[in-house]
Amino acid sequence: MTENHRLTAGDTAPAFTLPDADGKPVSLADYHGRKVIVYFYPAASTPGCTKQACDFRDSLAELGGAGIDVVGISPDKPAKLAKFRDAEQLTFPLLSDPDRSVLMAWGAFGEKTMYGKTVTGVIRSTFLVDEEGKIALAQYNVRATGHVAKLRRELSV
Repeated sequence: MTENHRLTAGDTAPAFTLPDADGKPVSLADYHGRKVIVYFYPAASTPGCTKQACDFRDSLAELGGAGIDVVGISPDKPAKLAKFRDAEQLTFPLLSDPDRSVLMAWGAFGEKTMYGKTVTGVIRSTFLVDEEGKIALAQYNVRATGHVAKLRRELSV
């Protein structure tokens, strides 16, 4: 598998419409006029992804106060996302991308190193999309633990 094109600051964020945990469609266009963090994670209810999602949940008041919304995207089906949301009391949209087309468009699916081996999968990635739909910040291969705190420092939130 070849390396996907990676997004950088100034690129137009690839449009998407994906079902949320309840099967309702959510589009990037729904956030036009607001900043939104779009983050990609490998699998709901796994330790790292749970830690990251809970860190976003616990930072929502501060992020929202700074005019920033949060959306998480994984290949999980809506039913699994609903269980994850309910178990962890997540209050931001979790979107389902089972065919990985949005993950690929954002460069968040491809080869990565895991435990010393090269595998193909979801590349844990975080993006800040500005009010006009442009990428303001693109981060690939982020760590699940401590990432949200680091992101808040970088965004001065």
